Amino acid sequence: MKRRNFIKKATLSSLTVVIGSEIVFGNMLPKGYIPLAVQDPDPFKLFNKDAEMVVLNDRPWNMEAKAHLLNEKITSNKFMFIRNNGKIPENITIANWTITFDGESVKTPKTYTLQELKTKFEQHTYQLTLECGGNGRSEFDPPAKGNQWTIGAVSCARWTGVRLKDVLEDIGIKNDAVYIGYHAADTHLSGDPKKEPISRGVPMAKAFQEETLLAFKMNGKDIPLAHGYPLRLIAGGWPASASGKWINGISVRNKVHDGTKMTGTAYRVPCKPVAPGDKVKDEDMCIIESMPVKSLITYPKSGAMIDKKKKLLINGHAWAGELEVSKMEYSIDFGSSWQDCKLERPINRLAWQHFSAEISFSKKGYYEIWARATDAQGKSQSMILPGWNPKGYLNNACHRIAIKVI
Repeated sequence: MKRRNFIKKATLSSLTVVIGSEIVFGNMLPKGYIPLAVQDPDPFKLFNKDAEMVVLNDRPWNMEAKAHLLNEKITSNKFMFIRNNGKIPENITIANWTITFDGESVKTPKTYTLQELKTKFEQHTYQLTLECGGNGRSEFDPPAKGNQWTIGAVSCARWTGVRLKDVLEDIGIKNDAVYIGYHAADTHLSGDPKKEPISRGVPMAKAFQEETLLAFKMNGKDIPLAHGYPLRLIAGGWPASASGKWINGISVRNKVHDGTKMTGTAYRVPCKPVAPGDKVKDEDMCIIESMPVKSLITYPKSGAMIDKKKKLLINGHAWAGELEVSKMEYSIDFGSSWQDCKLERPINRLAWQHFSAEISFSKKGYYEIWARATDAQGKSQSMILPGWNPKGYLNNACHRIAIKVI
């Protein structure tokens, strides 16, 4: 990590600046020793994550799962990806937590405590798919800048909270409302309190969906700190950046929200296909909304050894943004032919769907199992990398695992 390398090379005076106070007996520090105050924390213990999770960045923290870790139907915290843009808030006091609704299209700004949200509005629970818009970025060529996610920046936990639409109806909004934008308690990496690390949002139609929540529980317990404790916006089926963490403000806008990472190329793709490596003007980029159809084989683990005498059971998940997945297939001959999988209906709208299949092999040797989902509008996953875009978003190429039949 860049930070770790900097610390190793740091002088006594620069270490003092990093720590924020004089290092008493600093002249006696052993050569190469890194003071505890600036040593990197163990992210697996810090966030209660499985040891097989992969850390992509520690400033800010970004972490993903491997495919086989996501085999659960309901994603638990230890396997849930982390995507942060700033520093995680510290010293949160629940009793003092509030959320303020304002903006051009709010009749009168209004503030609620967390307890008021919980008691004044009916609570709802949905299992909702959240996927980073850049999931799969590592496969793009030419390479796209940003965290090089492979396949593990996706999850589908059970979220409990109040419907955003119920709160918006309570405060009263004007007829010119177009968008909502969220504000949060995380801080900018620079330390500048005037800068927001991220402030995105969704159109009013998405804000008023039944499943769009101000959530305070994940899988029946308080949301873990890394995932937005004590209050998080959940807008399932859209890029997870729309589901802001540590929410303390919602602005109801009379225009498309123009907060941090809502403009330029952030979470946008070319409105029309472009050649790989092309530069695209900001005005020719469109905001990502519903995520594309996608699937993931979560069992067996890639690299598995299979007994030819036995059938292989595969299973996994499929999702399609705002839509349902209508068909799930697998191939063992590099996409030359496809066989149907058993596909379950989602437990509720915007939840991923589970698939399974039994596979027989005619001879021993190396095989690849490819998975392909098709959504309710007939759109299928790409067999290879889909259209290139400057930020490496929306890679929904077929997932593949390698196995050897013995």
